[in-house]
Amino acid sequence: MMIRDVLTETYAALSGNKARSGLTMLGIVIGISSVIALVGVGQGATSSVTSSIANLGTNLLTISPGASRNAGPVSGGFGSATTLTQADATAIKSEISDVSAVAVELSRRYQVTYKGNNTNTQVIGTEASYAGIRNVTLSTGAFITDQQNKDYAKVAVIGPTVRDDLFGVDADAIGMTIKINKIQFKVIGVTASKGGSGFNNTDQYIYVPVSSAQRFLAGKTSISSIDVQAANQKVMSTAKQEITTLLLSRHNITDSTSADFTVVNQADLASSLSSVSSTLTLLLGAIAGISLLVGGIGIMNMMLTSVTERTREIGLRKAIGAKSGDISFQFLTEAVTLTFVGGIVGVLLGWGVAVGLTMAGIITATVTWTSVWLAFGVSALVGIIFGYYPARRAAKLKPIEALKYE
Repeated sequence: MMIRDVLTETYAALSGNKARSGLTMLGIVIGISSVIALVGVGQGATSSVTSSIANLGTNLLTISPGASRNAGPVSGGFGSATTLTQADATAIKSEISDVSAVAVELSRRYQVTYKGNNTNTQVIGTEASYAGIRNVTLSTGAFITDQQNKDYAKVAVIGPTVRDDLFGVDADAIGMTIKINKIQFKVIGVTASKGGSGFNNTDQYIYVPVSSAQRFLAGKTSISSIDVQAANQKVMSTAKQEITTLLLSRHNITDSTSADFTVVNQADLASSLSSVSSTLTLLLGAIAGISLLVGGIGIMNMMLTSVTERTREIGLRKAIGAKSGDISFQFLTEAVTLTFVGGIVGVLLGWGVAVGLTMAGIITATVTWTSVWLAFGVSALVGIIFGYYPARRAAKLKPIEALKYE
């Protein structure tokens, strides 16, 4: 049986009942488009997490006051106590050999104003080394210097979102004076845009000398956290252990489970979040796969109905010489054609949904060629699996009994 004849017969059979073929194909379209869109959402989430972690800094260890679990009066969550000091940071920098840079943070949200404009945002008091540790780059101006920290200078480096809110989009903010909690600070730099969302959007941050933040804004000498950059990726675990040992000694704590601080390894955090995102992607794909399974059952149902309706046709074909393999191949081709065409439409629809969600800013969805080819492969496999039984049933019909069928 020639391939061209098979395709011609397939077209005639499927177009003979367009409504039924279309509704059957709809199940595959919904299934494939769901897989493409939801897996895209999961992959986009994974990519976003990876990017966010990378933006935090290179080889980063973050030390926060307070234990990560209820273990005493200073526990209750990261940063819930004030147990870290500038002296702790100085000790880490001087005594831990695997550390290349250290910077303290004093972070709090404040109302920031310029003339009639205002915004409520995160203000971070820090040091010159913070820029290198946290991968902060400047689009204009300069970052905080060590001398400005020594002089208690009232200077600020603002994010591009803060600049746009206070001065207008892409305005020149260098040299302007803003008020942070009613205290005047001169803008000396604007950071390059990194993006982000919610409280993790670094474009909304303002950086000031930590000495100025302590004296003029917070009114206290404690710090919120210590950022440590390990010398390289290989020594991060060693550096974490050495820092823990040092701080336990400085804080006169003998039992590590009673530590009044928490050291977080950026690599461990990235690995954990990526694992969660991957599991989410798998879960979303599995949920969408249920729709594909339902679509496959619909194809089997249609093909079984088609075999019943075309029993006499099958008998006539076998009577004039058609082999069982030809009959089986014909019905299997029809099933695969339905799923393949439905797969193409589903991929286009799913891709369109993913692009639409991304462009609308609702959520970032990333569609890869791997997921597209996988969707095509799955659609063809669904056609073969769910079309095999109806095809075999048609091939086993005996010519005489088929011709007698009413």
